[in-house]
Amino acid sequence: MYIKKGDKVVVIAGHEKGKEGVVIKAFPKTEKVIVEGLNMVTKHNKPNQQNTEGTITKKEAPIHVSNVMLIDPKTKKPTRVRFKVEEVKGKQRKVRYAKSGAKLD
Repeated sequence: MYIKKGDKVVVIAGHEKGKEGVVIKAFPKTEKVIVEGLNMVTKHNKPNQQNTEGTITKKEAPIHVSNVMLIDPKTKKPTRVRFKVEEVKGKQRKVRYAKSGAKLD
């Protein structure tokens, strides 16, 4: 998966289309990400001993990776990601680059 925690992304599909945010958490196995302040859902909590009344809270729900795109740090527009193999500290590493050539990692 090419999107990581802390990346700035824009939603390209769904009811949140066009909105931007920062990735809070990434789930590589299910190919989903949670974006700060986007795709909010309401959660109903049951009453318990600490909280005698039930509550309704809003929280972010996961979005599939195919529905978000990374924002290029140079042009501030959505971009695709490509990889280059570089030698970092004596070891071969895959480094993320935007299509414009800006380094993402």
